[in-house]
Order: sequence, then C-alpha cells, then structure tokens
Amino acid sequence: MREVAARFRAAYGAPGGHLLLLVGCFAVAGWVALRLAGEATAGRMLLWFVGAAIAHDLVLFPIYASADRALRAAVGERRARPASGPSLLNHLRVPALAAALLFLVHLPGILRQGRETYLAATGQDQQPFLARWLLVSAALFLASGVLYAYRRWRARNA
Repeated sequence: MREVAARFRAAYGAPGGHLLLLVGCFAVAGWVALRLAGEATAGRMLLWFVGAAIAHDLVLFPIYASADRALRAAVGERRARPASGPSLLNHLRVPALAAALLFLVHLPGILRQGRETYLAATGQDQQPFLARWLLVSAALFLASGVLYAYRRWRARNA
C-alpha cells in the first residue's frame, strides 16, 4: 500500500489528501455556482466577482507586494526565515494584515457612509468606528510586539 501511495505522490506531486480536498472544494464551488445560476442577479454577482479578482491582481497585489518588499528592506531580513530567533517580519505582517482586513470590513462605518440608515437601524452613531479600529489595531501590534519580545527572550535563554 505504501508503494502505491509513494507512486501516486510522485505522479501527482502531493499526498492523496490534497486531491480529496481539491475535489471537495470544487464540489462546493460547483454547488454554489448552480445555486446562483437561478438567481436574477447572477450576472451582477459574476461581474462583481470578476471585478474583485481583477482589482486584486492588478491593483492590490502590487501594492502589498511592494509594501512587503519595503518592510523586508527596513527590517533587514533577506531570507524568509532567519537562522536564529523569531522573525520580526512576521510579527509585523500578521497584525498589519489583521488591521487591514478590519479596515476593509468596517470601511463604510469608518468613513461614515450610510449615516442615516445606520442610525435608523441601530439607534447608534458611527462616531466611534475610527477610534475603535485604531484601538484594535494598536492592541494587535502591541500583542504581537509582546509575543515577539517573549519569543526572542526564550530563544536567547534556550
């Protein structure tokens, strides 16, 4: 049995579980596509999906690839994994990604778009959105900095 698995892995390039996972993902994507095909707004959804893919590939990817290259140069890491100790680069990337995703999710509230609708639906103002996002972002960077300091201290004392 191991010989068959080894031959499959050599031919396919990955373990069998990878193929099963891909088949499952394609099955779910196919099911969603069939469900959306009957919707009246399927064309608009497809347009948004294609537009988002193009915007990511042509606009966002070059921006965050350039930002990562600049961050790597500022930190002074040439390799993805430094030989000794934890990577400062990853302790900056993770909270930056989390803060960026939170910003995108809460962008309408931060920019106070739909102020009247939000007030009518919740009875609250959008005033605290920006301050709360800044506080959460600062907390993410602080927690990452504390974790980095702990990991560096542990690596030095090991």
